[in-house]
Amino acid sequence: MPTAQTTTPQQACENILIDEKRYNTERGILRSENAVIDRLLTRSLELKPAYGELHEKLHSHPQALRVFLRLLLSTAAFWNLERIAKSRAQRGELVETNRQIARKADELAQLLVQRSRLHDTSGFSSRTHYHVCDVIEAAAGKHSLFNAYVKERLDALCGQFDLKYWPSLDQLVRAVAADAESATLAATDPLTLAATVAARSSRADFFKALFAAIKENSAQTGGQLPEGFRLTDGTLASLANCALDLGPDELADSAYVKRLRQHLREDDR
Repeated sequence: MPTAQTTTPQQACENILIDEKRYNTERGILRSENAVIDRLLTRSLELKPAYGELHEKLHSHPQALRVFLRLLLSTAAFWNLERIAKSRAQRGELVETNRQIARKADELAQLLVQRSRLHDTSGFSSRTHYHVCDVIEAAAGKHSLFNAYVKERLDALCGQFDLKYWPSLDQLVRAVAADAESATLAATDPLTLAATVAARSSRADFFKALFAAIKENSAQTGGQLPEGFRLTDGTLASLANCALDLGPDELADSAYVKRLRQHLREDDR
């Protein structure tokens, strides 16, 4: 009678990766995650101890092993070193965009005041918008929902209250300028915050994003990773090296991860 083969920890982990790739490929989605899967499968030998630890700590918790591997894939795909550098650049771009909006909106407000003055003193009119309601309706154009649900009510409101009850166009634009000038940047999710909080880009950004992803999926926050789940420094280093396909000169080791964790603990105090 044939003996049933026992699935090794490495096989269990790689079977999940293969299933994820098959699912993505059949639907034509998440090519960037598939690339990470290929890297992990290619560097299988390096990951044997890491898979052993993952399986030991997660196999008894339903879906936890798959949850962890999925978050590893997504973090490596969307928070790799190139993506993090791009996010940092976009943060700077957003700051500069708000600065330009503030400056140009203020310039526009001044021009609107000048046009109103010329209308009042020159003997000429350019027949341009002067009421905020006119601007809203012109901007809405063929907006079906606005025309179906808002336009009639706005027309009635504009007819009920004359011009003195409404902000002028230059006041409206100055509000846009003031809003942009006082803007404060904030990350919209924990992974973005973790990956970009440092002043300079480094490998640490990826680990910070991975730690944030683990925390987001932990039992303490309603996730499926067991309470107290923690990987060793060596396992984290191996997973990062292979998922990011780091070369010989870029590899992280357990000492690097240990120092990083210590540094993060000190920052949290």
